Amino acid sequence: MRFPTLVAIAAAMAAAPGAIVAQRPDSTVRLPDRRVSVARGNDSMHRLGAAATVVDHGAVQRGRLSTGLDEALAFVPGVYIGNRSNYSLDQRLSIRGFGARANFGLRGVKVLLDGVPQTLPDGQSQLTNVDLALVDRAEVLRGAASSLHGNAAGGVIAFRTRVVPRAPTEVTARTESGSWGSSRTQIVAAARNDRTGGTIAASRFVTRGSREHAAAEQRRLSAGMEWAATARTTLSVRLAAADDPRAENPGALTASELVLNRRSAAPANVLRGADKAVRQQQVAVGARYEGDRVAWEIVAFGLRRDLDNPIAAPPPGPPVPSAGTWVGIDRLVGGVRTSASARIGTTAHAPRITAGADIQAMRDDRENRAAIGGVPGQTLLLQQRESVREFGPFAQVTIPVSDAFGVRSGVRHDRVRFAVRDQLTADGDASGARTMAATSGHTALTFTPSRRITAWTSVATAFETPTTTELANREEGDGGFNTVLDPQRSVSVEMGLRAAVGGALLEAAAYRTTTRDALIAYRENAGRTYFRNAGRTRTHGAEAGADIPMRRGLAFRATWTYTLAVFTDYTVPDGAQTVPLDGNQLAGIPRHIARLGVRGPIGHGFAIDIDHAFSSMMYADDHNTIAVDGWGAGVTGARASWHNAKASYDLSAFMAVLNVFDRDHVGAVTINGGGGRVFEPGAGRTVYVGMTFMAGSR
Repeated sequence: MRFPTLVAIAAAMAAAPGAIVAQRPDSTVRLPDRRVSVARGNDSMHRLGAAATVVDHGAVQRGRLSTGLDEALAFVPGVYIGNRSNYSLDQRLSIRGFGARANFGLRGVKVLLDGVPQTLPDGQSQLTNVDLALVDRAEVLRGAASSLHGNAAGGVIAFRTRVVPRAPTEVTARTESGSWGSSRTQIVAAARNDRTGGTIAASRFVTRGSREHAAAEQRRLSAGMEWAATARTTLSVRLAAADDPRAENPGALTASELVLNRRSAAPANVLRGADKAVRQQQVAVGARYEGDRVAWEIVAFGLRRDLDNPIAAPPPGPPVPSAGTWVGIDRLVGGVRTSASARIGTTAHAPRITAGADIQAMRDDRENRAAIGGVPGQTLLLQQRESVREFGPFAQVTIPVSDAFGVRSGVRHDRVRFAVRDQLTADGDASGARTMAATSGHTALTFTPSRRITAWTSVATAFETPTTTELANREEGDGGFNTVLDPQRSVSVEMGLRAAVGGALLEAAAYRTTTRDALIAYRENAGRTYFRNAGRTRTHGAEAGADIPMRRGLAFRATWTYTLAVFTDYTVPDGAQTVPLDGNQLAGIPRHIARLGVRGPIGHGFAIDIDHAFSSMMYADDHNTIAVDGWGAGVTGARASWHNAKASYDLSAFMAVLNVFDRDHVGAVTINGGGGRVFEPGAGRTVYVGMTFMAGSR
């Protein structure tokens, strides 16, 4: 499908009376009044020339277990989240195809929590500090955003928590339990006075998992405080600590194993004790000033992370059934994130200039050891110190040319330096350094004939380096970094329309992205993935959604995402020959995803939330020989909640049933898994209940 065709489809859908485009699934605020900060400025949504969605508190938390992004961001078009029911690897999240290569963690997407980067300087994002039960809202910016956020910004997710409570004092207790032995308990205490407010929260989650060898335990402790130093200046401090002592990895299944028992685990993962334990602490301090014409923000942060990760990949030497590899990482990260904006002039059409810089540094002490049953031995396979430094200054200008037309343009230069010091030199010294740099830019033109309609067209570039893990995973098993794995660079062209019509919130967008030197997960073996660059890829996409009010407070929601990502220049070796894969689809990306839902009150404090999701087939390998079936008739989720608010307390309860009809489906795939081990089954019917009690002074 050609790009002009996609544009025509998007425009037709947006113009239709029963349009299908939506944003902000649980927002009742009209389009002109919504403001977002994900574009590094306090911008009004109706002036933002980009595809952005704001997901409010209710959509993140109401009737949800708050352990995965698949529920919280379900109705964000352009976002695909594959729930592999595996807490060791995280859910697979991609925005417009960016991030689809990740076989663990998040790639290609920038993640922020209260303005603090959860994305490391090498581009790997982690959600360890993100407690969804504390998130007040999430802003999702879809499309290339490297000119604002730097490396690995094919999309941006910014989570915001409410540190300062609405009441002078609040104490909240929340408990949840359900299928697969899952339970979650959380305690939150918050207080404020005229100038200061703070929150402290603790939680614990345990589960046996929906598959064999999938048990997990997560413990979280967080605290935050904000102080209004002046009427316009706010100082803040945030602390977060996580201790996840267990996250068993069931691995991917072959086609025959999937048919025989979809709840089973890969035998090697069980025998070799594939698991993960993480301990992490983060501290951040910040200051923010909001003036009439000038605003600025600065955040300084530091992170410590210890990882113990037995994987099923066998060590070199004669095969031993229970022998795997133990990976240990001791990580330190620090950085500063700054931005400032000023309006040049006092007229309504005065331009605004925003500028700033991101500085980050990371140091990893990495060890690989031979392990038996997940227990590391004395045999060192790799020992090295890896460091990454990132410096990214940026600037952008926003010009309201007239009441109806606006221009936004920005540029950023990123310089990322990777260095490795080999500490196991008996087989040679693999120490070295590499610098990867790029200048990224964007320009968007907006047309706002009224405060309820915004149309835009934009062009933007993105820059993404390999992560340290991707550089360190070398098939030959040597230390050091892969010397030929290069960053990928993308150019995206987009057209979109956003409107508030007759009480409905509507949005449509179509885009085309071309990527040079695309980072490809070309082989996976027992938990270890190897990467190379493809010549070029091309992605055509369209996305749409609608939030339409109905009678008695009910609302109908619908989203649709179309993604066609193909190789346009990619050959792979096959013995002494090469095989062209031009025209093949990229693995792990379904072409169509659609969701339908209805939610709202039904009286006497009760509310319902029902959704139905469809996903088309996708391929699990670059050769397109392993086709993974779509979800057929679709997967249904249903939630019922009850809320009773009194003068001194709030009481709420909910019951949820996911995959109501217990449909067999594949939640995610392991791309190019060895021996056809690519299928990661989704959970069957899942039932859970929960209750929240909040007491406080009003």
